[in-house]
Formats: sequence, structure tokens, C-alpha cells
Amino acid sequence: MVTEKIDHTHPLFLQPSDTLGLVLIPIQLIGSENYGLWSRSMRLTLKAKRKLGFIIGDCKKESFKDALHEEWETCNAIVHSWIMNSVSKDLISGIIYASDAHAVWEDLKKRFDKVNRVRIFQIHKAISRLSQGTDSVVVYFTKLKELWAEYDVLVSSQNCGCAKAKEHIVHLYQQ
Repeated sequence: MVTEKIDHTHPLFLQPSDTLGLVLIPIQLIGSENYGLWSRSMRLTLKAKRKLGFIIGDCKKESFKDALHEEWETCNAIVHSWIMNSVSKDLISGIIYASDAHAVWEDLKKRFDKVNRVRIFQIHKAISRLSQGTDSVVVYFTKLKELWAEYDVLVSSQNCGCAKAKEHIVHLYQQ
């Protein structure tokens, strides 16, 4: 039987460093308070490793030939373990028995991807009160840019472009 060659661009390709114990990001998911930062960091890292499809559902076992199902199982287990390595110990028991990395990702998203209106308000307030003071322009700009980036992530995650999302954003500003 001839097996399909998996090159470095294939989603099932594994680098020698892609091991179960690898910690991909320095941020540990603890709950809703840091889900946005954790999720963004994981997505960027998994995209760089060509494994993003495992968590967003694009890389399904059924989309590969039977000859590659074992490789898919291996990659899925590794991505699943990378997620487990980046969550607090309190959360591991809730995800260890999931069937695949996509199911784990969706479960964590349902539980923790909550738009925190208080945090949006705090960021909005911090942006409006931020002043350069004795900081250099670079330091001041960096602080402002960090606040805007977090604000954009929180607000844009709610905005799908539909009329209801626009109403929701207007409602947030009126609170």
C-alpha cells in the first residue's frame, strides 16, 4: 500500500519539537477574565504551526483519506494536549475526556468567551484618562496602543456587522 507523503505545509505534518508536553504560550487560561488574551495567543501559535484547523473545525478526520486517519488522531491528540498544557489545573478535568481538540475549544469558548461589559467600560475610561505626563512619546503611545488593541478585540468580537450587533454596541456606549 502506498502512503500519501505529508510535506511541511500539510496540516498533519509534525515537527520533531511537536510533542505532548510542549507549552505553546506563556499564558494560562484561568477563566473569563483572561480568555480573550489566551484564545488570541493560542490561535496565533496554532496558525503558525499549521494546526489552527484542528480547533476551528476545518481539519476533520473525515476530510482525509482512511490511510491518514492515524496521523489525524496523533495530531489531534497533540493539539488537545497543547490546550490542556495551557489551562489552569482547575479546568483540566473538564476537558481531558473530550473527543477531539475542536470539541475542547468549543467547550472553553462557550464557558469563557463572555464579553465583559465592565472591562470594556474600564478600558474606555482608561483611554480617555490616559495622559503622557512624564512618559516619553514611545511609552505613552505603547500604553495607548495596548488599551486600544484590547478594546478592539472585546468590542469587535461582538460585531458581526448585522443590525442587532450595531444596536448592541450603541447600547454598550449608552451604559
